[in-house]
Amino acid sequence: MTGKTVATITWRALYCEGQDTCRLARADHGWLLVGHARFHDDTGFAALDYVVRCTEDWRTLDADIAGTHGENEVRLHADHRNGEWLLNKTPQPGLEDATDIDLSFTPATNLMPLRRLAKQQDDTLTTRAAWLHYPDAALAPLDQTYLRTHTYGIIDYRAEQTDYTTTLEVNDAGFVTDYPGLWHAEDQHVPL
Repeated sequence: MTGKTVATITWRALYCEGQDTCRLARADHGWLLVGHARFHDDTGFAALDYVVRCTEDWRTLDADIAGTHGENEVRLHADHRNGEWLLNKTPQPGLEDATDIDLSFTPATNLMPLRRLAKQQDDTLTTRAAWLHYPDAALAPLDQTYLRTHTYGIIDYRAEQTDYTTTLEVNDAGFVTDYPGLWHAEDQHVPL
């Protein structure tokens, strides 16, 4: 896996004992998110590595999640081609309009819509994600709204299907640095 690193970040989980480290890198096809999530939950210790490949304009091409969780091996491949989403080669219905993957165990995948929001003039971005509500081995639609506020780096966020709203703090790379009650950045490197 090659690519020139653009930014790195490490988050501490606030809802459980855990940590996630992610690297954003340039690649031939556009962008790579490469991360390592480690956390404890009711089923044991999880060590999940993930790679998300995106186009130049921040739309998900595919994603791999691999590792262990408790006594179980995890191997998932999500593929987005020609408007269709597959998970381990199985078609996932209701995702025709989804442009992003959203991995529930990491804040890293908020980066794609946040990068698109930063490039547009409108203060609101509404998008549909293919949501992996881990540990479920299925993708579901998650309609998300990101609203740029009048305070630099502060984004109002809403997830329609879960009726979840919060205010996110975001750095210049597009990574969430504070996800209230869920994640907080402990270390970050965003070169100028």
